[in-house]
Amino acid sequence: MVQRIVILTGAGISAESGLGTFRDAGGLWAQYDLAEVATPVGFARDPGLVHNFYIARREIAAGASPNAAHTALADLAGRSDGAVTLVTQNIDDLHERGGSKDVIHMHGELMRALCQFCGARWDAPERMEPSDLCPTCSRPGTRPDVVWFGEIPYHMERIAEAIAKADLFVSIGTSGEVYPAAGFVEEARAFGARTLEINLEPSRIPGLFDRVIAGPATRTVPAWVAELSR
Repeated sequence: MVQRIVILTGAGISAESGLGTFRDAGGLWAQYDLAEVATPVGFARDPGLVHNFYIARREIAAGASPNAAHTALADLAGRSDGAVTLVTQNIDDLHERGGSKDVIHMHGELMRALCQFCGARWDAPERMEPSDLCPTCSRPGTRPDVVWFGEIPYHMERIAEAIAKADLFVSIGTSGEVYPAAGFVEEARAFGARTLEINLEPSRIPGLFDRVIAGPATRTVPAWVAELSR
C-alpha cells in the first residue's frame, strides 16, 4: 500500500446517496439564489430564509444513507494505520456514518451550529431560528456551521501539511473548479506525489492527473480500494 494518501471528496461521492450537487437541475439548490442562502450578506439580509434552506438540507441529508464509496474509504482508512487523510468539501455526515473516524470538513458541517459572535459550536437542533440563543454567550446570532461563498475554508493548515507529505493525492467526485480545493492537485504534484482522479467524467483540464478512473463512485471507489490491497 502507498505510504501516505490524501483523499479529497466532493459532491459526486454523495450524489448516489440522493444528495444533489450545485449543478443538478431541479434540485434544492436550483430553487434558491446562492447569493441569498450561501453568503454572509444573504444571512444578514434574511436569516430566516437561510435557516429554512438549511433545515431542508438537514432533512434531506438525514434521510440519505452512506453508499459503497463511503464505506470503502472508511475501510481503507481503518486498515492504513493513520496513513490516509480524508478531506471533504461536503458538509453532510455520510463519511462518518459510513465508518470514517477522522474526516476533515473544509466547508464545515451541516449538522453543526455556529455562533457568529463568540465562535462557539454545537450540534444543530432539527430546526434553527433567527431568535435562537447561543448556549455560550446567550446572544441571538446562531448560524449553520458551514463555509459560505467569500469565507475562508476550515483546516487549511492541516490540509496543506498532509498534502506536503503525501505519496498519492486522490480526488473523488469533485469538478476541481472551485478554489482553494482546485489547487490541491497542483500542490501535491509540486511535492512529488502521484495523482489520481476518480470521477463520473474526467476533469476539464487534461494532464492534470497521472491517472483517471471514470465512472460512478459506488463502483469505481470500491474497485480502487480493492486494487490497493492486491
